[in-house]
Amino acid sequence: MVELAAVLFGTGVGLFVYTYALYPGLLKVLGLRKAGSTSLTDPDVWPTVSISLPVYNEEHQIAETLESLLSLDYPKDRLQILVVSDASADRTDEIVRAYADRGVELLRVPERRGKGAAEIAATPHLTGEIVVNTDASVRIVPDALKPLIRQFSDREVGLASGRDVSVASGAENATEGESRYVGYEMAIRDLESRVGSIVGASGCFYAIRHHLHRVPLPISLSRDFAAALHCRERGYRAVSVPEAICYVPRVTSPGREYRRKVRTITRGLQTLLHKRRLMNPFRYGLFSWMLFSHKVCRWLVPWAGVTALVGLALMAPSISWARVVLLLAVAGLLLGSVGWLASNRRDLPWFLALPAFGLLGNVAAMHALLRVIRGDADALWDPTRRVSTPGK
Repeated sequence: MVELAAVLFGTGVGLFVYTYALYPGLLKVLGLRKAGSTSLTDPDVWPTVSISLPVYNEEHQIAETLESLLSLDYPKDRLQILVVSDASADRTDEIVRAYADRGVELLRVPERRGKGAAEIAATPHLTGEIVVNTDASVRIVPDALKPLIRQFSDREVGLASGRDVSVASGAENATEGESRYVGYEMAIRDLESRVGSIVGASGCFYAIRHHLHRVPLPISLSRDFAAALHCRERGYRAVSVPEAICYVPRVTSPGREYRRKVRTITRGLQTLLHKRRLMNPFRYGLFSWMLFSHKVCRWLVPWAGVTALVGLALMAPSISWARVVLLLAVAGLLLGSVGWLASNRRDLPWFLALPAFGLLGNVAAMHALLRVIRGDADALWDPTRRVSTPGK
């Protein structure tokens, strides 16, 4: 029994260590050969760019969003801004039409079908060589677009993803864990770019070649995740661009954040199943290893945690150190639970905020996997309601 318990504990801890420490370490070693590579220069003529902005009932922030996009440092005669209204029922369309004389275009979808359907409806109207996908709740730094588009001077690059920066939107400590996690995720993408290709783009801000954007995809799947997979399938690389900064306000409601994570991971799992051929290492080499390590292993971590806890519980009656570790693990779960329940408070201390965010994310991953097994799907892809941060 002790031997079985040790195997369970070792397997659970091993997967966690591999996913969050060993995998990044291996990427760093593999990426050393890329050190000192020549940086790209500005093209003689910047390519035409179409910014696609799907919206639904965004009257409270659409004007600020459009002002932000119009202030981007990019040749205006090379830039198209297309707002796709998913049958908005508020003043969103009216506000967007007021920007027509500044070159902003509006495409209204008469029947609400979700973000994926809106993006598909927009595709025939996008005229740029490069398509930029973004969100109404985020704020792109004015000088962020050129670094993103500059990547396409490399003919091997099919997609360039911006750098998300999580910013406070009211409940600073309650979402401190999100900020740290986003920073970690961006660091992983930078390492993957050095090795070859990132396995998923930032849904808030990424650019892709027009012909790759047109690749058909079921509306129930994750387009930003699938976009990077499209690129690898067709022989292109997808890269992360640290200079292309996009401020992403944190979601302050724990309920909204939980639902967002469940929805995002569910679609991610369904997208991976749809593109499962990319898991073949004999055909896709390092990319299949990165895809497995970054996505599959991370989604399995909460189950590994349960396995490790079972192993500890079996060892605890006869091994003193196992009792100590088990007590610490239970204490961490209790702190996370208390923090989760109290995460609406603005003064939530860090020792509750961080375990709360970790617990929320891991429970959401377990919930999402169960949804996929049951065959559940979201009828609509609702926009994440965030509070924009003034000055960003």
